Amino acid sequence: MPGPWPGLRRALLGLWAALSLGLLGLSAVAQEPFWADLQPRVALVERGGSLWLNCSTNCPRPERGGLETSLRRNGTQRGLRWLARQLVDIREPETQPVCFFRCARRTLQARGLIRTFQRPDRVELMPLPPWQPVGENFTLSCRVPGAGPRGSLTLTLLRGAQELIRRSFVGEPPRARGAVLTATVLARREDHEANFSCRAELDLRPHGLGLFENSSAPRQLRTFTLSPDSPRLAAPRLLEVGLERPVSCALEGLFPASEAHIYLALGDQRLNSKVMREGDALTATATATARAEEEGIGQLVCNVTLGGESRETRENVTVYSFPEPLLTLSEPIAPEGTTVTITCTAGARALVSLDGVQAVGSGQPAQLQLNATENDDRRDFFCDATLEVNGEILSKNRSAELRVLYAPRLDDSGCPRSWTWPEGPEQTLRCEARGNPAPSVHCARPDSGAVLALGLLGPVTRALAGTYRCRAANVLGEAVKDVTLMVEYAPALDSVGCPERITWLEGTEASLSCVAHGVPPPTVSCVRPEEDGVVEGLLRVAREHAGTYRCEATNARGSAAKTVAVTVEYGPSFEELSCPSNWTWVEGSGRLFSCEVEGKPEPSLQCVGSGGASEGLLLPLASPAPTPRASSISSALAPGIYVCNATNPHGSVVKTVAVSAESPPQMDESTCPSNQTWLEGAEVAALTCAAGGRPSPSVRCYREGTPRPERQRVSRNDAGTYRCVATNAHGTDARTVTVGVEYRPVVAELAASPPGGVRPGGNFTLTCRAEAWPPAQISWRAPPGAPNIGLSSNNSTLSVAGAMGSHGGEYECAATNAHGRHARRIMVRVAGPWMWVAVGGAAGGAALLAAGAGLAFYVQSTACKKGEYNVQEAESSGEAVCLNGAGGGAGGGPSAEDGLEAAGSTETPAGDEVFAIQLTSA
Repeated sequence: MPGPWPGLRRALLGLWAALSLGLLGLSAVAQEPFWADLQPRVALVERGGSLWLNCSTNCPRPERGGLETSLRRNGTQRGLRWLARQLVDIREPETQPVCFFRCARRTLQARGLIRTFQRPDRVELMPLPPWQPVGENFTLSCRVPGAGPRGSLTLTLLRGAQELIRRSFVGEPPRARGAVLTATVLARREDHEANFSCRAELDLRPHGLGLFENSSAPRQLRTFTLSPDSPRLAAPRLLEVGLERPVSCALEGLFPASEAHIYLALGDQRLNSKVMREGDALTATATATARAEEEGIGQLVCNVTLGGESRETRENVTVYSFPEPLLTLSEPIAPEGTTVTITCTAGARALVSLDGVQAVGSGQPAQLQLNATENDDRRDFFCDATLEVNGEILSKNRSAELRVLYAPRLDDSGCPRSWTWPEGPEQTLRCEARGNPAPSVHCARPDSGAVLALGLLGPVTRALAGTYRCRAANVLGEAVKDVTLMVEYAPALDSVGCPERITWLEGTEASLSCVAHGVPPPTVSCVRPEEDGVVEGLLRVAREHAGTYRCEATNARGSAAKTVAVTVEYGPSFEELSCPSNWTWVEGSGRLFSCEVEGKPEPSLQCVGSGGASEGLLLPLASPAPTPRASSISSALAPGIYVCNATNPHGSVVKTVAVSAESPPQMDESTCPSNQTWLEGAEVAALTCAAGGRPSPSVRCYREGTPRPERQRVSRNDAGTYRCVATNAHGTDARTVTVGVEYRPVVAELAASPPGGVRPGGNFTLTCRAEAWPPAQISWRAPPGAPNIGLSSNNSTLSVAGAMGSHGGEYECAATNAHGRHARRIMVRVAGPWMWVAVGGAAGGAALLAAGAGLAFYVQSTACKKGEYNVQEAESSGEAVCLNGAGGGAGGGPSAEDGLEAAGSTETPAGDEVFAIQLTSA
């Protein structure tokens, strides 16, 4: 719950605070320095802009304060120790406002600085001259009124984008405004139509403001060059009234030539000019025509203007009048023998002459009189007139032609009596006659009436050759003339006059002649390409005359060539090399008898058997030209004597041929069986292989792969594949023979399983393995009365389940094939009480030892006779080792302690001889 009088408590606390502040204030007045502050102290304001000034003090309780300035005010804000006032429309370049406060009977002041700036809104480049001569100076002046402060201004004069001059006004008084930049520039040719401008930059970045830029409008400068020389005026000194004469005017060294103006004038008459500009040159051409009223001396003017300046040339011209002379004939067309008068006249001041005969004086006519003949037809007469003008002699002339009428005439020059033309090219056939009026000409053959087309372009053919009668006629008469046309053409060799193939008979006389067609008549010669010299005259025909000849016909219009094949025919004949008298036919080769017969045409050939087995039989013959499907002899050929007869149109010939038959080696299953069997131990014999053939072939057999070593007896290693080859003069034959070696059986292994002892009721297995070829049959002999014995399917395994005492005893395994029998035995004991087993084992061991000693000599001398056994003795055991694998081998039987004892083995050859060996433990 609040205490009593809470308002009083708050009042006392407030009084206490006020007193404390007052004491602190008095202490501060007495101890701290007081100041007045004006912000911003220095300001830069755009002209016409506004600015807020803040006037403040650290005096705790100032008495009064204020802001003194001549600038307009818009608003004021106050606090205990501060005053803020807005100044507007600031236009003075520079003012200094004063902030003041009255504190502790002292006046505190702060003085500021306000400056204005004006952007370069107006940048003016003074106008340039309309035309500026190249090489002379002109003035560029740039003005920027009001912009400032000037010390921050930079002015640049530019030609296009190139700076010409740049000036900065750094260091100018702060109150200075506006700037002017002037430069003198040399006008250049490349300055023509260049833009000049001025750029102003007001850089207020050091004052915290930006960079203000502006440029003037560009002004274009036009420069020019005008040659100091006068134009070159080309004009005639004399100008005839009514005639057009060319006039030209040219001036070089102009720039720009496109801005130059030129005009030509004749007196007060301005000429219509054609202006051409090329580089710095200007040319004007015009046609000047003088009028009759301008006769006399006048002036021709040429004026060129450029850049307000001009160049002019004037030339004097004499204008005169000179009419054409007049030439008249009393009869322009006159019959032959008529008198004709020719008259030549001109103006009053002109002097005339007719065909070189001058008139008596100026203004007088010239005249000529003649009797018209054929030679005067188309004769030209010339009338010349001369006139002197300004010291120069001028002349004019006129001509006229006289036509004389006369009858036709056919001369050799226009219509030759003989024409010779080459065949083929197009020609214009002409027969021209003289005469006036022009006569018509007609040429035709007297015999056939064929007309020759005159004056027309056409091909020349042989059919045009012949004699023609030409007639020329006009109204005054007729002329007649016979002409001959000869058409020349190159030689031709056809099949009639020069056949492509000629046949001669050996031993006769013949000549090689070819007849060619052509105009003029051609000469013909025939040569053989591989020989020199021309074939001429009669020849005694031999076979070497056969071949290809080239015949060529030549005249003035060309040549023609043809190949002629000459064939020489002759009767048949035999040669021993190409048709032998003795021939051996090899059976199976399919070869035919080759007998080539010479003769043309090719003779027919037939060989027929004569006597014996070949009587009347045809001998098959080989074709002279081999073909893919040539015939062959498929069956036996009967040997014997054959008579061959060759015949062609020029005779026949006979030859006797003796034919014999042979054959290549041949083996088959009957003569060389592919499977043969040897017996091991037999004497080595050769393979049974024989071959048939004529002559008798030799046969050789060898083993493929590893060679067969030389030995006297057959071994199993001799089994393998052999190759037998039979050979004679006509080839070889081979067969592959497989040799198998058969041998007697040997029981290689007889073993008991398990190897330990057999207790009553236990199981055991006997395994017997035999080596033999062909494979042996296995048989067993067990102790008498042994029940429940089982055998495998091939009898190789004997098994007993639930052994009893009757199963103990000797077991024998026997292997039998066609070459003999071999057996081995093994002793099986079924063990009882241990003592019995020990006593029985000792007794059995002694018995076996005695038996082994007794058999030792027998085994060494007899048992290994065929099996090659080696009996080795040791202190603790005796074992028999079969060197060829037929015996029991080392350790071949179990010991007596195992309960299974190998009693021995027997080998039974085919003669029932038994060999035995006893294997026991010591």
